[in-house]
Amino acid sequence: MKAASSTKAPDLYITGIPRADALLNNDGTALLIGMLLDQQVPMEWAFTGPHTIRERLGHVDAKKITAMDVEKFVTVCCAKPAIHRFPASMARRIHGVCTIIAAEYKGKGANIWKGVDEAEELFARLRVLPGYGEEKAQIFIALLGKRIGVRPKDWKKFAGAFSDAEPRSVADITSAATLLKVRGFKKMQKLADVDKQDRPNKPRRKAVAKLRH
Repeated sequence: MKAASSTKAPDLYITGIPRADALLNNDGTALLIGMLLDQQVPMEWAFTGPHTIRERLGHVDAKKITAMDVEKFVTVCCAKPAIHRFPASMARRIHGVCTIIAAEYKGKGANIWKGVDEAEELFARLRVLPGYGEEKAQIFIALLGKRIGVRPKDWKKFAGAFSDAEPRSVADITSAATLLKVRGFKKMQKLADVDKQDRPNKPRRKAVAKLRH
């Protein structure tokens, strides 16, 4: 079977900052970090994180971040403006993601999906990354399929509801207008007390508490 490959230029528009969005569109490690940070904070804040790290370190190189002392990296991420509502815990997760990228994917985040034929394999690779739960992995597969053209076999199955035409997530944002559509969709879901996948909402206290540590 021929390996799945990119068939279109990435067209993500998330932060509204041209250099930050360009980084997401051209650097797989940055994109993975942005997706990791997309939790409990506005999307723009989360996906500006990789750009902020690059501004402070001069790079978002997985090998160089892995070589840093974890607590030194935490300090970088906690400096104001912080990269996240819970910058210390997220910094440690980023460091963990970069460690896997450096050790297993030659330091390039995009190698996680490069040449992958089966979405099942891609899903498994993503789930190993710190902070990548089931839904985050689904959204990332949808993002790759919709925005980058990386569509291994069964990608829609493993992206789940995020593969459909509803503006459910960051995978559906290509402009300021579509960002507003995603925000509107999330607002309607909240009013209906259902999540991004149309399921009844569950209490989120445990998830927030976990991020604090």
